[in-house]
Amino acid sequence: MENYNFKEIPRLIVSILITLVIGSLGSFVTISQIPTWYSALSKPSWSPPNWLFGPVWTILYILMGLALFLVWREGLDRRDVRFSILIFAVQLMLNLLWSIVFFSYHALFGSFIVIMLLWLAILANIIAFSIISRTAGLLLVPYIVWVSIASYLNYSVYILNH
Repeated sequence: MENYNFKEIPRLIVSILITLVIGSLGSFVTISQIPTWYSALSKPSWSPPNWLFGPVWTILYILMGLALFLVWREGLDRRDVRFSILIFAVQLMLNLLWSIVFFSYHALFGSFIVIMLLWLAILANIIAFSIISRTAGLLLVPYIVWVSIASYLNYSVYILNH
């Protein structure tokens, strides 16, 4: 990171903690459903193994936190920064909402609608962040790739269990 300042460490930590806390809330509603409801669902043969989701999501939340930091450090006095962070907050809430709709309510089609909205919000977030920091936008690319795979998995699970 260019022009890195040690005074920014608290902002960096807060940025990463925000994403990890939201991720933890999603995990809270997910974990108990994995060995029970989720394991009983029919899934496509290409479905990733259950053990992979935790590490991948942890890495993605850290990357999201880093991206948030890179934008936030540009200053909340800038309108584009505030707007970009608002988009970030919306996609992060949609991320949590998906876990609730899929794992708590077992709503396969409803969760597919939520994940499609999430995908659009991530795309908007990538564009908004890229305008402020190219690196911040690029840090969200693995996230949209994973959510693209998760979207197709969600759809496939819906079709197989409908």
